[in-house]
Amino acid sequence: MKKILTLALLLSGISLSAQVTVSPETTIGPIKRMNAVNNGPRINNAEQVYTGTTGYFRAANVGYSRNHDAAGYSAYGEHVVDISIIFPDFSKNPNKPESYDFTLTDRYVKSIQDAGVEVFFRLGQSIENQPLKKYNIYPPKDNKKWAQVAEHIIRHYNEGWADGFHYGIKYWEIWNEPNLEWDNDKWKVDPRCWAGSPEEFYDFFEVAVKHLKGCFPDLLIGGPAMSGTDPGVRTIPVWYELLLSEMKRRQVPLDFFAWHIYESDPTIYADYAYQVRALLDKYGYDKTESFLNEWNYIKSWTDDYPYSARTMSSPKAGAFVCAAMQICQETPTDMLMYYVWTPGTRFNGLFDQLSDTPIWSYWAIYAWGKLKTLGTQVKAGCDIPDVRVTAARNAEGRLGILVSRYVMDDNITAVKDVVVKLADGSKFDERVRCHITDPFSMYTEYPVALQPDGTLLLALEPDSFVYIEY
Repeated sequence: MKKILTLALLLSGISLSAQVTVSPETTIGPIKRMNAVNNGPRINNAEQVYTGTTGYFRAANVGYSRNHDAAGYSAYGEHVVDISIIFPDFSKNPNKPESYDFTLTDRYVKSIQDAGVEVFFRLGQSIENQPLKKYNIYPPKDNKKWAQVAEHIIRHYNEGWADGFHYGIKYWEIWNEPNLEWDNDKWKVDPRCWAGSPEEFYDFFEVAVKHLKGCFPDLLIGGPAMSGTDPGVRTIPVWYELLLSEMKRRQVPLDFFAWHIYESDPTIYADYAYQVRALLDKYGYDKTESFLNEWNYIKSWTDDYPYSARTMSSPKAGAFVCAAMQICQETPTDMLMYYVWTPGTRFNGLFDQLSDTPIWSYWAIYAWGKLKTLGTQVKAGCDIPDVRVTAARNAEGRLGILVSRYVMDDNITAVKDVVVKLADGSKFDERVRCHITDPFSMYTEYPVALQPDGTLLLALEPDSFVYIEY
């Protein structure tokens, strides 16, 4: 008889009850890479004893690290990753090693590879937020030459060219958010990522993708990391379809399509995921992977931005991150990449800004890494909207259950009692372990009381999650 694991969640003090049911023997498919990140651990100088966040990076099992905006982090140095940094004089010969400066990018990439994490390499430029003048976000003077520069960067890291490496980096992303601030036929404000027209971007993207795919047919070439709408808007920007229809017309291959959105309502990620998948299929990109490779908690970019910035490093953000990964696991999204890992930066909600110690959102990323290690998702469901469950097991039958409770309304304070039982009559025993993350605890082992009937008794605060191992 198949085991059915049931989590009965009872709203404390109210007769309304909810139930989560997990069926360990009903498999769904793999746990997807929902906990990848942008950028990596703090890098230290050789003489420093302090070891940075590499240990936490390795322990979280994030899998992939996208290197966009690395040049904005002082610990890496400003001379990393961007095309304008690696190939500083565009008049030089792209076939000659002396035209390139790989020094600090080599150090940065090595720090990620040494942590057992694969680099997801963004070929392009960091965002330029400064007003009045832009420097490196204009269309290249020669698209073909730009593509040849990118080719040699790949050869450096994968084929040992120019005293390089053999890392076998698989994913190579072209550009970042070319549609940021583009409103149908004009710029809303000064562009920060692409200071050209959509047509100029189509020409550039076509040349770059076709050249790199021709050079490296076995690598995964894609992009362009399209910007999303403002928080609360459930419809994707029109430029998504304009780009894909134009790429189809030009017969541009696309191994993956990347997109971004920042939200406080994680269900909007699901809306985006289905719309993106539908567009990819519509234009013949049915085998193209769909990546949400920048996301984080944002309620508003205007009046509520200060609140958003504070919340990003709070228990609410931890539950939000957990819920977003759980929701996207059930959608056609193939990978998520949280923005941003780098400690001490504005959008990092994973670490304390002063001590580099993990806080709530890190433990959500960490818990998902444990599910990913188990490997196989098993059937789970819940009839309460703000309580979500994802479960996984490995071949030996080890079970992991991640239950989250994210609430958008800060006025909700009621605790939900959680009764955990094995519905087929089996009983939990002393092997069960529960770690809770809530406004009062961060991945703290929960002193679970085993009941005489073999059930567990837990409680979920608003904006909390618990990881159960059995």
